[in-house]
Amino acid sequence: MQQLELPVRTWGGRRRGAGRKPAPGRRAVPHRRRRPHDRHCPAHVTLRASADVPSLRHGGLFSTIRNALAAASTHGFRVLHYSVQADHLHLLVEADEPTGFARGVQGLAIRVARAVNRALGRRGRVWGDRYHAHVLRTPREVRNALVYVLNNFRKHVRNARGLDPFSSARWFDGWTTAVEAPRPSLRRARGLPEWGGGVAG
Repeated sequence: MQQLELPVRTWGGRRRGAGRKPAPGRRAVPHRRRRPHDRHCPAHVTLRASADVPSLRHGGLFSTIRNALAAASTHGFRVLHYSVQADHLHLLVEADEPTGFARGVQGLAIRVARAVNRALGRRGRVWGDRYHAHVLRTPREVRNALVYVLNNFRKHVRNARGLDPFSSARWFDGWTTAVEAPRPSLRRARGLPEWGGGVAG
């Protein structure tokens, strides 16, 4: 008698269209191991709010976020410029060490989230996804990132003109047309970001 073998189903390998389909809407930041940060290069960081968080551009809430961003800047991690939109933040940051960058961004996200929840009297998640970071390795990339961040409100606000009051655009001195710079404050003397709140000029 001859013994018959039953075929065993196994994984057939990678094939087109296989796997879980992406959910509708904006694609989430993939959970991949992040590359070590290069301390010689700034980075463009984006943080997106959860759907149940009200507009971050609300006057009182914006002031809270701006103060939290200023407090997040330390000796080894610095927020250079920012833009606060209704449901996300754009940040240009730099760090002295690879670990300082990751810890700095994570600490900033936690600090801002706590400040937002405290201001709104709510609990729960503020950010709907992991932060996205793009390292700016060339002068052209830095220039493009500055233009994108400081003018980002033109994508979201109809008939937007001038400088975005919910950003650090007033403190940028590289505009083609000169703008009136804010008067110096005590923050500069203390080594803090000039655009931060909490100290009178």
